[in-house]
Amino acid sequence: MLRRQVHLDHLLQRLSRFPVLALLGPRQVGKTTLAGQLAATWDGPVRHYDLEDPDDQARLADPAFALRPLTGLVILDEIQTRPDLFPLLRVLADRPDTPARFLILGSAAPELLRQSAESLAGRVAFQELDGFGLDELAAADGQHRIEPDWLDVRWLRGGFPRAFLASDLATSREWREAFIRTYLERDLPQLGINLPALTLRRFWTMLAHYHGQTWNSSEISRSLGVSDKTVSRYLDILEGTYMAYRLLPWHTNLGKREVKAPKVYLSDTGILHSLLGIGDTDALLAHPKCGASWEGLIVREIIRRSDARPGEAFFWGVHTGAELDLLIAKNGKRLGFEIKLTRSPRATVAMRSARDVLNLQHLYVICHGEGPPWPLSEGITAVPARNIDAVLAQ
Repeated sequence: MLRRQVHLDHLLQRLSRFPVLALLGPRQVGKTTLAGQLAATWDGPVRHYDLEDPDDQARLADPAFALRPLTGLVILDEIQTRPDLFPLLRVLADRPDTPARFLILGSAAPELLRQSAESLAGRVAFQELDGFGLDELAAADGQHRIEPDWLDVRWLRGGFPRAFLASDLATSREWREAFIRTYLERDLPQLGINLPALTLRRFWTMLAHYHGQTWNSSEISRSLGVSDKTVSRYLDILEGTYMAYRLLPWHTNLGKREVKAPKVYLSDTGILHSLLGIGDTDALLAHPKCGASWEGLIVREIIRRSDARPGEAFFWGVHTGAELDLLIAKNGKRLGFEIKLTRSPRATVAMRSARDVLNLQHLYVICHGEGPPWPLSEGITAVPARNIDAVLAQ
């Protein structure tokens, strides 16, 4: 397993400031492993409870009796199965001198864990864990622990550790298909979401075909034979469990006929490819969603690496055709990103228009490959995907 040092550093920083830290992300993304890496470096006692383990469930039959005497780091895994613990955590977090810090791991977004936000307001910080990032793989590449073509492997297989690190492509595909089935048939019912697995899989597959496009609930609802409200609920479920996300549109207020619907993406390219029936690199490169898949990978990476919060990441488009794949508006700066599946991008009229209309500090064209960035035009720079840090660190 790769050491995820950036995430470890963030965990330590937030635990030094908050008595409770919620580490959230999809199942099998490595939350328990990361918690174990943190525990190995923790200076003091550590206690770990897996809330799906019958033995640990028995130990927490009287949670106040079990948790009150503990000091150091207390890890509560799969916290969404025990929402009754949140009021107790508030009491324990408010004790003088904070004798214990609580790391709670969950597979649902804060919106699905409202009790944590309500019970622990001002006491809890949230940190999301995604699949392997390109920066993490670049660090591992420097230590010769992964394949040299890790960028294309990450794109094809996705970022879930077991999918990416599988011994071969067939094993990776088998794991991803099993993950999809388990998510639909087990994980969602455990969260109290009782929908027919076949229905939600049809919606998920249809959403894969809309990956990178603007959301059109009416069109999807007609195809599924359900209401707009129903398909919006399905999307909320996928987004709340980290399987999909929406990128909001940016409005310039210049009177243009701008796109006002969000774009939708599946969060993991490996899951996207499984739902689309893409089996290998040749099939991916020949598929109509190839460019959108690459776009989704890089958009997700830039948002994560720039630490953009809700309300800081957008796309921009007008109905006449001009668009920008990603706009990061943060700390008084606007940075634009165009994403191209090529090794030799060129500055276009649309890029110059976006740069000027949106008043961008700079526009970066993220392309395939490696090597240092190079200028394309005034205020426009090409950046190989392996070297995104060269611009995000500025």
